[in-house]
Amino acid sequence: MVMPLEFAPSSELINVPAAFEFPVRDDLRGVTAYGAPHLEVPVCLNVNENPFPLPDDVVAAIIDSVQLVAKGLNRYPPRDAEVLRQALADYLDRESKVQIPWQQIWAANGSNEVMHHLFLAFGGPGRLAISFDPTYSMYPEYARDTFTSYLSFPRCSDFTIAIDEACEDIRTNGPSIVLVTSPNNPTGTALDAVDLTKLLVTARECGAMMIVDEAYAEFRRTGTPTALELLPEFANLVVTRTMSKAFGMAGTRLGYAAAADPAVVAALRVVRLPYHLSAVTQAVAVAALKHSRSLQGQIATIRQERDALQTWLIDQGFKVAVSDANFLLFGTFTDRESVWQRLLDQGVLIRVTGPEGYLRVSIGTPAENDRFRTALVGAIRDEGQS
Repeated sequence: MVMPLEFAPSSELINVPAAFEFPVRDDLRGVTAYGAPHLEVPVCLNVNENPFPLPDDVVAAIIDSVQLVAKGLNRYPPRDAEVLRQALADYLDRESKVQIPWQQIWAANGSNEVMHHLFLAFGGPGRLAISFDPTYSMYPEYARDTFTSYLSFPRCSDFTIAIDEACEDIRTNGPSIVLVTSPNNPTGTALDAVDLTKLLVTARECGAMMIVDEAYAEFRRTGTPTALELLPEFANLVVTRTMSKAFGMAGTRLGYAAAADPAVVAALRVVRLPYHLSAVTQAVAVAALKHSRSLQGQIATIRQERDALQTWLIDQGFKVAVSDANFLLFGTFTDRESVWQRLLDQGVLIRVTGPEGYLRVSIGTPAENDRFRTALVGAIRDEGQS
């Protein structure tokens, strides 16, 4: 009897040398995949998720929306997601009071894919992207995957960017991409409009695209601007956002970008994979956007909890970066891995990331934040006794 190869006894398999060396790219050898620990613990405060489940009315709307598209899943989804992009434009008008034509909106499988598209379109061999550390650790990986050179320059001790020096770095190195994050991850610090404008002017003079990553923009404090307001002035500006954080839809995988010029979106259409957004993803996102006001009600609570936890950490003697996001970077610790483990032993998972000596905690529910406070006090006490 002839058996399919995958079920054949090992003696019947095609003879493959035991020491076969896969032709993996040299720059990928020994590299481990990006990812935070995914552990089953009572309190998960390590990946900046919205801690609140979706409200019942949003869940009901999503179910209805998915049912409508389910019978058509034998067909490919709308390739350019026009309805979704219009819904995103309407949302930005409500949230940031900035009107952007849907033709200048791009959507993809999480903000990671949006950023990957931007690097594919504006980076590449012989081109340079620059950013300012500490910042999101995926940026050099986007550069690596697209064969774009990457340079990062250090932030100040308070995690702000020294703008005059940054402008000189742009002029000296001539990048095709300048990447800033506001609020920044992992520090939570935000750029003000004056500093961002200086960077934009310099990038434009050097022929560089300026990408402002606003994944946490909805959590910003009152008075903190959004880069969306500068889109009419700068053709080289792209602002990226996500539905993973403020919308509480990390499992949906929907990120998007707003560009100053529709030519940017035209370039992104060239490099995207065919049908990169499923019909289900589009339906879920559109339904949630129609209920954005309901979801925004959770953000006020998260902001209040963030500010209260920041005050508490400072009162405990920690150094805390002033945050406009839904997380806090705090320290410093002689052995942060040990403190992290002591927290985990008490059922609280946070993140070892950012500059040496610091830890980052996502803002959870009030009960989760209280659990974190208790666990941290215990962890510090145990550290002092060890």
